[in-house]
Amino acid sequence: MTEITRLLVVDDDSESCALLAAKLRVRGFAVTTELHSSSVPELLASDRFDVVLTDLRMKGVDGIALCTWLVGLHPELPVLVMTAYGSLDSAVAAIRAGAYDFLTKPFDFDALELTLNRAVRHGRLRAEVQRLRLVVDEPRSLDGILGQDPALAVCSDLVRRVAPSRASVLITGETGTGKGVFARALHRGSPRAQRAFVSVNCSAIPAALLESELFGHVRGAFTDAKTERGGLVQSAHQGTLFLDEIGDMPAELQAKLLSLLEEGCVRPVGSDQEVEVDLRIVAASNQDLELAVEEGRFREDLLYRLNVIHIELPPLRERGNDVLLLAQHYVEHFAAELDKRVRGLSSPVAARLLDYSWPGNVRELRNCIQRAVLLTEHDNVILDDLSPKIRGGAALVSSPAGGPSPSLTLAQVEEWHIGRVLEEAGGNKSAAARVLGITRKTLRRKLMRPAT
Repeated sequence: MTEITRLLVVDDDSESCALLAAKLRVRGFAVTTELHSSSVPELLASDRFDVVLTDLRMKGVDGIALCTWLVGLHPELPVLVMTAYGSLDSAVAAIRAGAYDFLTKPFDFDALELTLNRAVRHGRLRAEVQRLRLVVDEPRSLDGILGQDPALAVCSDLVRRVAPSRASVLITGETGTGKGVFARALHRGSPRAQRAFVSVNCSAIPAALLESELFGHVRGAFTDAKTERGGLVQSAHQGTLFLDEIGDMPAELQAKLLSLLEEGCVRPVGSDQEVEVDLRIVAASNQDLELAVEEGRFREDLLYRLNVIHIELPPLRERGNDVLLLAQHYVEHFAAELDKRVRGLSSPVAARLLDYSWPGNVRELRNCIQRAVLLTEHDNVILDDLSPKIRGGAALVSSPAGGPSPSLTLAQVEEWHIGRVLEEAGGNKSAAARVLGITRKTLRRKLMRPAT
């Protein structure tokens, strides 16, 4: 069910206020009107709104002063300033006061509706980013796992419940979803936490070497075996062995791993003696192992032994606002690492991160934020700090409802529009030039010309 937008209209012209409210109520907005701008602080103390639409010229507190007050005390609440007396000076004053947009009467109500909805989205993103900054600073009950998505919470709950046992666990999910993080959380939550956590990527080690790496070898077992070597299985004794990308393990080694799971002992390459080991096995795969069984690439009996507990991690694109929570966490992490004063994400960046599909999941997001923090010259990451792939070439702004007054000259309209785009781009001239479809040099020349 779509959430109804709560709109506060402030205008001391009662007829104009009533007409505007009636038009917007028909379009699905829940509208509250206020004729006295001085009463707005008291109203906001007792009620909640998603967006404020205020007239510029009013008795007592005018629209600019009201906007300044609102932005100062309620920075997450977008304010739109409207007037029947549009001028460039008024528009600049409103934007400087922190207004989301400056609108001129009479309105195109279709455009006004779009602008109000865009402003609400902007405000909610700002509020969410601020909330997530606080969440990132809170202590987390499950070490290394950050997120509030319900599907992720189910996975985290499974980790808490099964970590104390020695049961084998199979973690599945797309590449980059954090399978290694969950494996380590299982180890840290177990009685084996003070013992070794040994991680093996089965796809990264050549098949000819994997058996020796895992199970060890005796001297003379093969040409280069000049000394005896225990192997990673023995290194994980009394600890946890994490077998990443288990689906890529050769068939002959799958049989040996099954024997380890069933008998609790391992036979090094070239030896006729078995060595007892006490360990817990956590396996992970980005493949469909049941399909691999059907195709004869994976042993069915081994899958049963590994899949005592199955944890399936959701892809990042299905985790909603966890994208912003993780992004804020990485902003703070890399800002500290790089000794930069970067606080968080701008609203356009937050919107883009939510819209992007994240095929590389959390790993791709981490790399994205690392790059952005490294490149940014602002307090908050802006769109131009993102890679072209993630930025997607999307326009930074849409045409504002109403726009500048029709009485302005063409040069004044251009000046107004450039100012608006620069504001949305956070002052970044390269990003603004890209949106305007001109070179940075041309933009600089336009900014240097005398005001009209």
